Amino acid sequence: MAAKPAWIAGWNGEHVRHVGGMFRQGRNPAARVYESIGADCFLAVAPGWLNLGLWDGPGSEDEAEDACRRLVRTVASPLPAGGVIVDVGNGLGTQDPVIAGEVRPGRLVAVNITEWQLAAGRDRLRAAATAPVAGDATALPVASGAIDGVISVEAAFHFRSRRAFFAECYRVLRPGGVLSISDIAVQRWPGSPAELIAGLAQLRVFGLRAAAVMTAAQIAAAARAAGLADVQITLCGDRVITPALQLTAARLSAGRAAPAGQRAAARMLLRQVDLLWRHRVIDYLLLRAVRP
Repeated sequence: MAAKPAWIAGWNGEHVRHVGGMFRQGRNPAARVYESIGADCFLAVAPGWLNLGLWDGPGSEDEAEDACRRLVRTVASPLPAGGVIVDVGNGLGTQDPVIAGEVRPGRLVAVNITEWQLAAGRDRLRAAATAPVAGDATALPVASGAIDGVISVEAAFHFRSRRAFFAECYRVLRPGGVLSISDIAVQRWPGSPAELIAGLAQLRVFGLRAAAVMTAAQIAAAARAAGLADVQITLCGDRVITPALQLTAARLSAGRAAPAGQRAAARMLLRQVDLLWRHRVIDYLLLRAVRP
């Protein structure tokens, strides 16, 4: 059998379906994206983690897992201790033991629209005494007024609608309940052809809808419009995006083990995200709000 050309080496059926989804999104584009990425993507900041990390340093390998844990602890820290907590869009479950250790919840529930991720994280969820629930962030399978805290780490841009998600948070939280998320904001519209191409490519590659394009101020306003109060926004791209890009660039330069086709796609994506970040088209934010 003839060897595959280098540019498609390492590609599988899920990758091909991912590419197809860039042209015609299905009902659940986020699931298609993460099925393609898989549970052991070589570009993950640390094994099992799907967030970019919150860094103290410039983006070195020896801080990578600590940075991922630090981000989760930081997002979890405003949540009330000992209560019922829902983790919306919990990835591979790696973050749930960290949330459990930070908050010591009476009950922790992980809601994920991507069922294979719940299955992949089964052991981690069991270790954190976390109940896995397949569900949509914009229609949470949770009773009204039953929750003390909602956390979502780097997932809201995948949701069908942040506004609908915030409305659901208002519905399920008890008075005094806390919402805490990390998210990626688009701070301005692309102003050049290169920015426009990079922005559109990112939307398609990551299965994002046009509704995902919101500034930090618009995201905060949407939370307030849903009825949430004391909405606080912290922009921290310098501690998230800059070092994550540095780490990725160093790995690609070092020829970190991965098929040639995957490395080529990664270099293209890195250039696009780097441009959007350097030109301050995008930023990373932390949001905290309270259900009055």
